[in-house]
Amino acid sequence: MPPADSDPEDAITKEEIAGTAPAPAATGASQGTKRNAFTELMSPKPKVPKETAKPLPPMHNLRTGPFKERDGLGAYTANPTSERVIYHDASFVAINDLYPKSTVHTLLLPRSPRSRLHPFDAFDDAAFLSSVQAETQKLKRLVAKELQRRYGRYSAQERDREAVLNGDVELADGEPLPKGRDWESELLVGIHAHPSMNDLHVHVLSPDMISECMRHRKHYNSFNTPFLIDVTDFPLAKDDPRRHPREAGFLNRDLVCWRCKKNFGNRFKQLKDHLEEEFEEWKKE
Repeated sequence: MPPADSDPEDAITKEEIAGTAPAPAATGASQGTKRNAFTELMSPKPKVPKETAKPLPPMHNLRTGPFKERDGLGAYTANPTSERVIYHDASFVAINDLYPKSTVHTLLLPRSPRSRLHPFDAFDDAAFLSSVQAETQKLKRLVAKELQRRYGRYSAQERDREAVLNGDVELADGEPLPKGRDWESELLVGIHAHPSMNDLHVHVLSPDMISECMRHRKHYNSFNTPFLIDVTDFPLAKDDPRRHPREAGFLNRDLVCWRCKKNFGNRFKQLKDHLEEEFEEWKKE
């Protein structure tokens, strides 16, 4: 992998790679809302030392030593005690992205030697691919629940469910709670065709693209073109054009609204303003 400042195909800036770009506070859960099990998972964790885990150094020192620049994600898999960790086990760590590109943006990090390979090579192992696909489904369910918690009150598809939860409607004995909106089907999920970080990571995020960290054309296009490859699409055919993102020019494509498909060409500021409007309408669906 090239040094932090040398590759035009990176989907993030050299400052983000180095961990020196400004980052928003780690607010996995919305403030001022009712706590629940998922809220606890998504929230920053209290720094309570564990007998078997040595706490990570402060956030501004994470990208030093063995976890410098493109190896920065290794800090989370080596010792998952950061406030950004959602959950972890022996095989995976799920975190809130340090530089989120949407209102909810998580990463799934496998704790495997294969995670140091490019995803195209790592996913040649059928067992490893299957495990990543299964764990991605688990994280998708969690993120969908978080979107429902944050935005369900605004959604027309959630109206019946919200009425029950708010006590406005009582269910008959044995009647199930209305399912509500299928938030999971709306998520953006996958790996980047040209990863900027050395450790394999799967993005699971909301589609809104609302974030102070969404600052560049390549930020947007890395999630709204075939540059983002769903893990369910693997294994890829040998002639799949997504194997050659530089030649395909995904990051340099026109900026197209993910929701209404309006083409903004290279007018990034106009797209950003438009996305704010689309965000409010999307919540109401």
